Amino acid sequence: MAKPLPNEDRQRLQTLAEFRYTLRQFLQFSEQRAEQAGLHPQQHQLLLHLAGAPDDVETTVTYAAERLGLRHHTVVELSNRCVDAGLIFRKQAALDRRRVLLQVTPKGQRILQALSDDHERELYELVPRMVRALTTIRNSHRLNAGEEASPAATKGNSK
Repeated sequence: MAKPLPNEDRQRLQTLAEFRYTLRQFLQFSEQRAEQAGLHPQQHQLLLHLAGAPDDVETTVTYAAERLGLRHHTVVELSNRCVDAGLIFRKQAALDRRRVLLQVTPKGQRILQALSDDHERELYELVPRMVRALTTIRNSHRLNAGEEASPAATKGNSK
């Protein structure tokens, strides 16, 4: 029989589990909303990363693959499906015409805006739980490293 974990270790695992559960709730919400909007979850994520890219970033397949954590050829297929659905279009880069940029269409922007509004509302509900768990994890790490937790970091973490 395994020896019971010390209380401190058990609390740390409970906090990590609560954070992971809250994160998973958000991801499930996101997937369900994308499907309700008629998109596959990866299509929603592609739209989000293309529309949310910094101004100085070229939104190439390589950029999207990195942001989505997918292989290049997978993003090519995903972008093909998005083009076919009228969500994005391809255009040649201005400086290097060999480079192809992916851009969101007005239809894709409308769908993305509606999904983003829903996501903001959901995050408004979930963020306090996430912040509480992250603050506890951070303070625990600091204490284990011999640092003192700042009073500001522990404020609001009395639960």
